[in-house]
Amino acid sequence: MWLLPLAPSGPRRNSPCHLPSCSPALLLLLGSCLRVCGVAAGSRRPNVVLLLTDDQDEVLGGMTPLKKTKALIGEMGMTFSSAYVPSALCCPSRASILTGKYPHNHHVVNNTLEGNCSSKSWQKIQEPNTFPAILRSMCGYQTFFAGKYLNEYGAPDAGGLEHVPLGWSYWYALEKNSKYYNYTLSINGKARKHGENYSVDYLTDVLANISLGFLDYKSNSEPFFMMISTPAPHSPWTAAPQYQKTFQNVFAPRNKNFNIHGTNKHWLIRQAKTPMTNSSIQFLDNAFRKRWQTLLSVDDLVEKLVKRLEFNGELNNTYIFYTSDNGYHTGQFSLPIDKRQLYEFDIKVPLLVRGPGIKPNQTSKVGAFLTPTSPLAEYNFVILITIYMPHRNHFCSSFQKGAGNLTWRSDVLVEYQGEGRNVTDPTCPSLSPGVSQCFPDCVCEDAYNNTYACVRTLSAQWNLQYCEFDDQEVFVEVYNLTADPDQITNIAKSIDPELLGKMNYRLMMLQSCSGPTCRTPGVFDPG
Repeated sequence: MWLLPLAPSGPRRNSPCHLPSCSPALLLLLGSCLRVCGVAAGSRRPNVVLLLTDDQDEVLGGMTPLKKTKALIGEMGMTFSSAYVPSALCCPSRASILTGKYPHNHHVVNNTLEGNCSSKSWQKIQEPNTFPAILRSMCGYQTFFAGKYLNEYGAPDAGGLEHVPLGWSYWYALEKNSKYYNYTLSINGKARKHGENYSVDYLTDVLANISLGFLDYKSNSEPFFMMISTPAPHSPWTAAPQYQKTFQNVFAPRNKNFNIHGTNKHWLIRQAKTPMTNSSIQFLDNAFRKRWQTLLSVDDLVEKLVKRLEFNGELNNTYIFYTSDNGYHTGQFSLPIDKRQLYEFDIKVPLLVRGPGIKPNQTSKVGAFLTPTSPLAEYNFVILITIYMPHRNHFCSSFQKGAGNLTWRSDVLVEYQGEGRNVTDPTCPSLSPGVSQCFPDCVCEDAYNNTYACVRTLSAQWNLQYCEFDDQEVFVEVYNLTADPDQITNIAKSIDPELLGKMNYRLMMLQSCSGPTCRTPGVFDPG
């Protein structure tokens, strides 16, 4: 099953490591990359592994089933308790992880080709500048991808499965969206169909086996970057047979915003029926349970990967990151199940990291923003800087303390463009035009004007969220998460007008930012 890499993975003759200048998008990396390309022979550059799950929440206990992952990554390194994505939807968030850009700069706005998800435009403009492409072309890393890439990857109108994005030495990508059986993989550009035999087809296990194969057959003369992107815990929530009876007594958390009316919120939240029907609650409880079941196979994958790295003598020189593309909700504000919303349960994700110089059993409450306003410049460059820093131990010490020369940003932009057409759903004529993602009882999770932008602020003194909707109302939601962590009370009409004005201004600045201007100090940053 193992294939040769697509092309030699060392620095290419015309790479920026050999050129005196570079495009503006790469200026942040150029100086550091030049240092890495000039590293003396015999020195060991660290390897990096990025484990990315699909729709795994942090707020509702999404990490609870992953006991081995927490022990092998979190307890052996650092766990971030405040990690956020720039968009609460798969494709825009994944595009941000790959490019380090906000959605308004990479222009992936939803999960469709029309929304630029793995479109020809994305392939031409953004893929050449993703961080794996930079790692491979500039600095000679072997790059390996396995799993879900972008929701429309493999679409016939966008090159099909023959298309292999620039920058990947080894490519094992799922066609389109998450599945567990009956799927097709692009194996370095060649299609391979899988059926429904657990022992050879269950996708999470297949990804584990492919990843272990890479670790055994890769070149030992070059460092490597691995990105393993699992289907779990995304629907259809198909657990491995041995886990299908687990968590029978587990139910979706009944937190303070569970099954209550979204008073003073955007109309889409207010339209949810409260209280939910018994059948809706049973459905979401079952979905919650199945999501946890699928994550047990991810836990197995992590254990196998760490053990193989240790067996191969590479664990101590490898950074391992674990995170998700967005969060999820199950019954909050009477919305049954989905993501897409501006609230903590949809935009906050797990983030764990272990690696050289990172002390074990560390927990950081500092905001880790998986976007260009990340405390370490840009999210994907959290990974890259661990590679590029010439004095790695000094870096890791600063990384743990949030001090030194690093500037920890206080705020992040969250963007979402609603999906739906400006027509009335004939099955739900009482609802406003443009709704989508509707359940049989006409509770809808999205709408064409569910388009918003937020500033999420985390600092020593402030824990706030300010959001504006792009609709006829220009509806505003503001939350003080210190006093109201469940975001029940919208304080837009009662907050200090001066503070409201500052947050509005910061939002406008971030919505129009590009490159370095996305990393300017926030309203609440010291100095």
